[in-house]
Amino acid sequence: MYRQVLVFAVFAAFLCGFPASCARNLNYRPIIGILAQENLEDDPHAQGSSYIAASYVKHLESAGARVVPIHINRTEEEYEKLFNVINGLLLPGGNVDIEKSQFTRAAKVFYELAIKANDASDYFPIWGTCQGFQQLTVLTSNKNLLTLTDTKAVALPLTFSPGAQNSRLFKKFPKDVLQSLAEENITSNFHSWSLSMQNYSSNAKLKRFYRVLTTNTDGKKEFISTMEAYRYPFYAVQWHPEKSPFEWIEKAGMVHTLSAIKATFYTAHFFVSEAMKNHHQFSSQSEEEKALIYNYQPVFKGLNSIFLQNYYFD
Repeated sequence: MYRQVLVFAVFAAFLCGFPASCARNLNYRPIIGILAQENLEDDPHAQGSSYIAASYVKHLESAGARVVPIHINRTEEEYEKLFNVINGLLLPGGNVDIEKSQFTRAAKVFYELAIKANDASDYFPIWGTCQGFQQLTVLTSNKNLLTLTDTKAVALPLTFSPGAQNSRLFKKFPKDVLQSLAEENITSNFHSWSLSMQNYSSNAKLKRFYRVLTTNTDGKKEFISTMEAYRYPFYAVQWHPEKSPFEWIEKAGMVHTLSAIKATFYTAHFFVSEAMKNHHQFSSQSEEEKALIYNYQPVFKGLNSIFLQNYYFD
């Protein structure tokens, strides 16, 4: 039994980039918060006021994390209390106003708490996917610098920036996964807005804060598809790693190949391994149990829905 635990510890250390000697300091029970957002106006299945797509929950659970839903319309005090008991934050894709929504308000509170915590050596990672990527750019620059691109439903290969394969995010990815990401159409894009390289390059705050890891183009505009912060464990992808294994609508841009699934696996494990470096915890098991996503039931929305299942919240 001890040998099995040791092997797992070494594997986890490999995933997170720490030497095996540091593996004992990792938190093997990470809990990651996923921020809910306002319901879509045309969702016939909507309940309450907000939702989280189940694919994001499954994405994190597949890599060994548990999930706590973060509700909108809560007080800053409630958000700070929750921040201090979770080990990371995921900002999901969706379709809300990333300047004026309740999603944005809550994201800003957690973003500022994460900056403060990391500055105090309390390692707290944030991941943004699609809308989450866009939200992070607004929070960092205090501006909406997005531009329209023709990327509504398309799968693309990633164009890696020089040295990006040695970044924190990608350096532990197997060579075959990196090659697939660079050569195959396996990253799902479902967005109309992007951060162009031109707008990124002209904004001093973004340039100082984020390192560009990959770019893409819609044939006319080059936009950033993957980035990570220089000083903070903040990561953002404009594409959707969670869709390949967990969303099944038959639509252009949806990819279920073996290489796409493998890339999803390493993406999820990277972020969960980052959350393992945080040691926030609930004050009691009963408080933890009350907060977990298991207290809610996902709603099946049908095979023709962009989200196969949603969790809904009051």
